[in-house]
Amino acid sequence: MAQQNNFFERLKERWELDSLFQVLVVLLVFACTGFTVLFLKRPILGLVGEEAKDSVLYSFLYYLLILPLYQVVLLVYAFVFGQFKFFWAFEKRFFNRIGQLFNGRKKSQ
Repeated sequence: MAQQNNFFERLKERWELDSLFQVLVVLLVFACTGFTVLFLKRPILGLVGEEAKDSVLYSFLYYLLILPLYQVVLLVYAFVFGQFKFFWAFEKRFFNRIGQLFNGRKKSQ
């Protein structure tokens, strides 16, 4: 049990959260988002067709549709659970890192 508390404490410090309860709520937001996107993925990508599952088109559509959908659903759940400020900052950092990949700039330390 002490090891679990240590894990949650490290998350609290890393994410700069105020309490262990807030850590649990943030983890709940991630879990709800993952399950929602899991259930939405099949009907959305089902429009491509079962025979295209192993194609490049399927992979392209997955990244084109599902990843942005995940970001939107994450912010919706963040708002519902009262953690929008945390997740908005999380999203900005995420897109900043993605932008750095495409710009070819190295992350400054």
